[in-house]
Amino acid sequence: MSLFPQAPNAVVMIRPHHFCPNEQTADDNSFQAVGEYNKAHVSRLAYEQVTNAADTLRDHGVTVHIFEDQTTETPDSVFPNNWFSTHLGGQIAIYPMYAPNRRKERRTDVIEFLKAHYRVQDVIDYSGLEYDNLFLEGTGAMVLDHIERVAYAARSNRTDSHVLERFCSHFNFEPMVFDAQNKHGEAVYHTNVLMCIGSDFVIAGFEMMTDKTRRDEIVRRFEFAGKKIIHLTEAQINTFCGNALELHVGTKRLLALSSTAFAALTQSQIELLEQSVSLVPLEVSAIELAGGSVRCMLAGIHLSKR
Repeated sequence: MSLFPQAPNAVVMIRPHHFCPNEQTADDNSFQAVGEYNKAHVSRLAYEQVTNAADTLRDHGVTVHIFEDQTTETPDSVFPNNWFSTHLGGQIAIYPMYAPNRRKERRTDVIEFLKAHYRVQDVIDYSGLEYDNLFLEGTGAMVLDHIERVAYAARSNRTDSHVLERFCSHFNFEPMVFDAQNKHGEAVYHTNVLMCIGSDFVIAGFEMMTDKTRRDEIVRRFEFAGKKIIHLTEAQINTFCGNALELHVGTKRLLALSSTAFAALTQSQIELLEQSVSLVPLEVSAIELAGGSVRCMLAGIHLSKR
């Protein structure tokens, strides 16, 4: 059993060569930038920011496996956590994706690399459910509490509760589904922009959960598990404060988050988090134009090394 089952010490990242906000995901992703921008500049900046983010994580001792994306057909390739996840016990899940061009992000070379370097017993592939218009976009759609074995999931086009049930029965999680909306009544497209679960803390936009009874139940769950609870405002959610990932290096824990998110946290929130983790802000402003941030960019590896 890992010392920190919630916090991986290795990640997969995809470095984009043709990044741009994805037109096929704009309809239901309110975090995505609209308006004019210089595509060549944004693409070049995204490449540099992924490179620098990977270097910063490595400087902190995190193992980063970086893969190049050369194709122009996968504008969101920088977010690999949506198409696969890894699990203690040697399991990998592959997911059904909502936008047709995001389905092209799945790569056999990444899975084969993981099999070669880590102990993989089983690969469970849910991607065929796309033909039934059923979607579950990995650890974007779900935020997993690996310690308490609960899968938190906000309902959206990207999160089908039937697929979630199937995942939970395979991987031994309890599903905890809820509704979350912004002030305009739009569903939050991915749970991981709303919530980050650490080993002993949770940061989340609880106020955006529309059913008070469900919200109170979820908060009680976290309190019962002994986690420090940090409430984020909707404005902080919109600056990706919830889109962070706890990592570990030896006995030290880190929280990778974006510079945008770090700047939006209050001093008291930072002090509360620093009781548990060292904060590692990463400059990913170009990538945030696509409606995702640092958590989306990191596919955590919960596998044992060969």
